[in-house]
Amino acid sequence: MTNSISDLEESNCFLITGTNTTENHPVISTFIKRAVTQRGAKLILADPRNIDLARFATVWIRQKPGTDIAWINGLMNVIISEGLHNEAFIAERTENFEAVKEAVKKYTSEYVEKITGIPAEDLRKAARLYAKSEASAIVYAMGITQHITGTDNVKSLANLAMLTGQIGRPGTGVNPLRGQNNVQGACDMGCLPGNLPAYKKVAEAAERKPFEDAWGTALPDKAGLTIPKIIEGAAKGTIKALVVMGENPMMSDPDIDHVEKALGKLDLLVVQDIFPNETAQFAHVVLPSSAWAEKEGTFTNTERRVQRVRKAVGAPGEARDDWQIITMLAHKLGSDWGYGSAREIADEICRVTPSYAGITYERLEKEGIQWPCPNAQHPGTPILHTHAFTRGKGLFSVCEHKAPAEEPDADFPFVLTTGRILYQYHTATMSRRSKGLVSRTPEAFIEINAEDAQRLGIGQGDPVEVSSRRGTIEVAAQISNRCESGIVFIPFHYNEAAVNRLTVAEVDPVANIPEYKVCAVKIRKVA
Repeated sequence: MTNSISDLEESNCFLITGTNTTENHPVISTFIKRAVTQRGAKLILADPRNIDLARFATVWIRQKPGTDIAWINGLMNVIISEGLHNEAFIAERTENFEAVKEAVKKYTSEYVEKITGIPAEDLRKAARLYAKSEASAIVYAMGITQHITGTDNVKSLANLAMLTGQIGRPGTGVNPLRGQNNVQGACDMGCLPGNLPAYKKVAEAAERKPFEDAWGTALPDKAGLTIPKIIEGAAKGTIKALVVMGENPMMSDPDIDHVEKALGKLDLLVVQDIFPNETAQFAHVVLPSSAWAEKEGTFTNTERRVQRVRKAVGAPGEARDDWQIITMLAHKLGSDWGYGSAREIADEICRVTPSYAGITYERLEKEGIQWPCPNAQHPGTPILHTHAFTRGKGLFSVCEHKAPAEEPDADFPFVLTTGRILYQYHTATMSRRSKGLVSRTPEAFIEINAEDAQRLGIGQGDPVEVSSRRGTIEVAAQISNRCESGIVFIPFHYNEAAVNRLTVAEVDPVANIPEYKVCAVKIRKVA
């Protein structure tokens, strides 16, 4: 997040898209709802489904799945044509504006309506609200990123913020809500295949050198593989061994039948986790990890806040902290990394990661600190880009609408989108072990529009077979008008009805993130 969670309470206007915030980030949603109900902040919601936040929306723009670039460009078209853009901010702090200005000319409200289904007047109203507000904040999550245009979707939102100068100030910014605990910290520490800690590029010799000096070894100069490429390599036989840590690709990856075949070709599959999961069923070796309350260390949350984690109870059986397991594996492979504790690792992070340089264990005993924090006297950074962007001037990016990888047709007439629900978490490795949570949401379901259900002869709770070009699952029908006709929704938490058997494996060409949010399916009532 460019801004802080608490900073959302200072926003006068929210543009929320690609996030069912009340169910996926319920604590953060309270800040948003409180701003709307108690301070009169305006809320623009862009979502194909009638999620709970629609009740609080000043304007709800209900786009067709996979059309985000079109409606964001449409907002910019209105803002520019009506002179609502921030000319001073654009001139002083950005570059390449003229190219984007030219590109969005064709995205008139009427043109966008044809692509997205959003009424032209609703789009114009949303654009005016966002641009005219003293402090507008963009909030998004994986409903934006999990598309073949995910990278351009994010760039488009950044364009919008720069166009209006709605960044670098309290109550503004572009604020992604991370999908899992410490995913921000994992990225910060170099768990992206092309990055070292602090987002230094492995391909750049000058950026590798400080780490090579600190670790006393040469580092590879080529980026690693993303998860889709790893699965592809396993399927082709170019990858022989795989260690899976805190991940469950037999539930979370697209086209699960293909994933299963790929994992079956490995000579060695190691799964490292706190509970057995669907992927562990195929493992040659399972390494038991300790859970969050069983270990020491630090996490970095969605607002870039580094926080201490303290051991409350001992780990059961032979379970070990993840860092211990990794260090032991390295030792068996001939490397002695010398770490004796999580604190020693944290100390090294301070030494080699400039944005974490001032975030010491001593300071974290008192409170969490938001990076960048370059030295021990620095208070941390609640708001990014207050005076300049990381690259200096912000770069406007030309982004054009591109159709989803798979669209409905006569054989597969429905658009399927996937996501999470309030009472379950991710692949449910942990949450479906809770009897209380299971009692709330005991089985998989499909949200289907009432008109579609009536036409297909489907009643509430009926078993329904859902098929794509890749697989078939069976779920219970949940009839409502949360989805428009022609669109269905299935959560991805249930292994007995793993929705990713249906999803496409097409990926964003830059980030390599699969298109989980759009695929074509057919539906029939099970006799």
